[in-house]
Amino acid sequence: MTNYFQMKATNNVAQIDIFGDIVSEKWFDEETSATSFRDALKELGDVSTINLSINSGGGSVFDGIAIYNMLKSHKATVNVYIEGLAASIASVIAMAGDTITMRSGSMIMVHMPWTLSQGNAEEMRKTADTLEKTGDSIVDIYSERTGISSDDIRNIMNDETWLSAEEAVEQGWATKLDQKEAVMNSVPKEILGRFSNVPKNVLARVEKKTLSQDRFDLIEREKQTLKLLKDEIGE
Repeated sequence: MTNYFQMKATNNVAQIDIFGDIVSEKWFDEETSATSFRDALKELGDVSTINLSINSGGGSVFDGIAIYNMLKSHKATVNVYIEGLAASIASVIAMAGDTITMRSGSMIMVHMPWTLSQGNAEEMRKTADTLEKTGDSIVDIYSERTGISSDDIRNIMNDETWLSAEEAVEQGWATKLDQKEAVMNSVPKEILGRFSNVPKNVLARVEKKTLSQDRFDLIEREKQTLKLLKDEIGE
């Protein structure tokens, strides 16, 4: 497996790997944006089957939803394989599969969308309204896939829920459990640091240093910005 986003097609069957962040603008090889995904999908041409492997901590909500919609509207049969982790918006992309296979030891994580924002009270209210509408859209996607009620999905997301491979299949988030061992080493600990309830066994299985120094510095700046915002509002 590669740590990077890539697509290739052989005998009318496409292989797509998303092994990194979902972003609005692609700067690094391991990232996937809606634009890069769209362009690569066009280059594949007319394929009848898409096998999508995912090992991602998520990222940009709107780019992830766009990728989900591209896959859902594609005429090919889409087979999704959770190779290690499908967290946050990466779990939404996974829901586009006609089949969703969990590798042994893999996980899905779902939560309510969040963002960093600044501005006056009115601007912050607009941001909150947008987040609520985005959350409602994601609830609909999960509910349609799993058959779980919207209210229950909303509670699951509010709790930042981590689902084991077995739980994902049992509860309808996935269709099949595969005994091939999961791989999580392309999801850096720094990325998982965005989340609140990361299981210890997940942290133990990822590499400590898989980010470039530029990426590491960017994430550290985001953490400091988030801390300043929380200090300002008294959290």
